[in-house]
Amino acid sequence: MKNQVCVISIYVPNLNKAIDFYTNTLGFELDEMYGPKIASLVHGELPIILEENDNATYKQDVSGVVLGLGTEDIYEKVKFLKEKEVNFIIDEPTNCPPGKYISFRDPFGNVLEYLQFENL
Repeated sequence: MKNQVCVISIYVPNLNKAIDFYTNTLGFELDEMYGPKIASLVHGELPIILEENDNATYKQDVSGVVLGLGTEDIYEKVKFLKEKEVNFIIDEPTNCPPGKYISFRDPFGNVLEYLQFENL
């Protein structure tokens, strides 16, 4: 059986602004540029693809993909993200089955979460 590859793609209207947010705010590293409109980023072992698409728009209440990132100190993440002036959906660490989470949007309206797992 061939190895299965899972790729998370996020469509954005401005690739440079997206790279700046995902690297400087969320700690991803730019892995590779695949031409002027597609970039591969990594965060630990989590790869994502950012693809510039002129039709990439968002609706305030709808998100097709939620990118969840783990953290050891969710309260420090809240403080850091507030300093970066991100658009929070939930800015107070909130209980969920695996631990606590916060929720926010990237500059294009995509929903992201930080999760602090209690039993890891």
